[in-house]
Amino acid sequence: MTKLFWNILKVSPVIAATFLSANSALAGEINEQATSVAQLSQESNSIGQVTSVSQFSDVQPTDWAFQALQSLVERYGCIAGYPNGTYRGNRALTRYEFAAGLNACLDRVNELIATATADMVNREDLATLQRLQEEFSAELATLRGRVDALEARTAELEANQFSTTTKLKGEAIFSVSQAFGDKQADITDGNGDNDDLDSNTTFSNRVRLSLESSFMGTDMLQTRLEAKNIIENDSVTGTNMTRLGYDGNTNNNVRIDKVNYAFNLSDKIRVKIDAVGGELNENVDVFNPDFRSSGSGALSRYGRFSPIYRQAGDGAGITVNFSPSDKFTFSAAYFATGRNDAANPAAGDGLFDGSNTFFGQLAFKPNKAFNVGLAYARTYQNVGDTNLFGDTGSFLANGVVNGNGAPVPVVSDNYGLQATFQPSSKLTLGGWVGYSKANNEVGPEEASIFYWATTLGVKDFGRKGNTLGLIFGQPPKVTDISNFPAGTVNPDENGTSYHAEALYKMKISDNIMITPGLLVILNPEHNDSNDTIYVGTLRTTFSF
Repeated sequence: MTKLFWNILKVSPVIAATFLSANSALAGEINEQATSVAQLSQESNSIGQVTSVSQFSDVQPTDWAFQALQSLVERYGCIAGYPNGTYRGNRALTRYEFAAGLNACLDRVNELIATATADMVNREDLATLQRLQEEFSAELATLRGRVDALEARTAELEANQFSTTTKLKGEAIFSVSQAFGDKQADITDGNGDNDDLDSNTTFSNRVRLSLESSFMGTDMLQTRLEAKNIIENDSVTGTNMTRLGYDGNTNNNVRIDKVNYAFNLSDKIRVKIDAVGGELNENVDVFNPDFRSSGSGALSRYGRFSPIYRQAGDGAGITVNFSPSDKFTFSAAYFATGRNDAANPAAGDGLFDGSNTFFGQLAFKPNKAFNVGLAYARTYQNVGDTNLFGDTGSFLANGVVNGNGAPVPVVSDNYGLQATFQPSSKLTLGGWVGYSKANNEVGPEEASIFYWATTLGVKDFGRKGNTLGLIFGQPPKVTDISNFPAGTVNPDENGTSYHAEALYKMKISDNIMITPGLLVILNPEHNDSNDTIYVGTLRTTFSF
């Protein structure tokens, strides 16, 4: 009997279309209704049989399903409504109701067959079915072949895929660079007897491969490998102010650069645990979207973001980002700084005994155009580790209270204000200002350090996808030194350095970017006696 029923459905397009629509509606339900059998029994008892579609007060001839309902009601007598004269066509269909409707139609078909009083199959239906089969026979055969081919390709991919949980991402940088100028920067007396700035054009590289694994869809385990041989310009120019944002040298030996795991505690809380290579700038917003990346951002080290985000460099720790709304984000972090110090149980090292940083930031984004952040970091740097700003700014600013030459532990309180303004999708204005107070832990020396910068990014400049960038500012400078013991040298910075940078990011394709640029340092090391130093760079970045 069931076989006969399906043959009738094949012959009658109206009945087939109606049940296909019901089945589609069932498959598209998002929230299953937990209707019990007892509730279904009560509801089915309230349904009464109708003989004409006009008996439904809520069904009009203009409704898209009117003809299908009319056929089921008046031709087959295979539909029921509610006692109040409604059909409720917009209500969701439950699985119970579908089963009840299907059973009612099967009963009606059996009755029609037994009595043989209905013309269930007419010549028009047969002709229509035959014509459709003939017209779509080629398409059906083609579709069947495509499905078979897709199944074969899917099976092959599943058998040979790299991993079901891990993605491989990579970045390769080719860099051509040279520093120019008459003399190296003098970091001591400024008497003009500096060594000549003797530099050569260098061609170097940096390659990173990142394995990113997800086990729950919202988490990520990152393991990154790195090899590089890019010179740090301070050894050539005499100042960290000329360093590139992607420099560093492992002699092209491969090392594990980063290991971290990030996951969601809830929809509003994101946690990231760094085992090695942790950096604040990769865990929180730095308010410099166009220039923050070392591979596709600013060419210089200082131009990427505020030095306050370099307080916890290359360490191990935890970062928590809490976003109670779209407008506010609070970030908190603790890092034991240093690649191996957090894992070293030797005296003076370890997760809590060695150099460390406590960090907090409140970000406020009232609309899509404006974003501002207030940041604070308290950093303790152990004996011999003093580097307050991660090799940005002057040598004096990074080690100003270093015991007059003798290594001492240093504590610093760092405050930062950062902001980004995007009046249009093609223009980004940004900047930062920061102030730090550094204290000698075993002596009275203390110093104040100040820095600032402004940035401008113009997207689609000259060509769609390209970006023109301009960065100008003052790298970290010691503005006040006090409480130095009598008879010791009180260091001083007799000028102000200015950082000027221009770059042009050319997007050759989705995977290739070429960035030429020029970095100009006026009065290097905050010393008016030092000559201006220039660094010309051409960076090519391949990403995959």
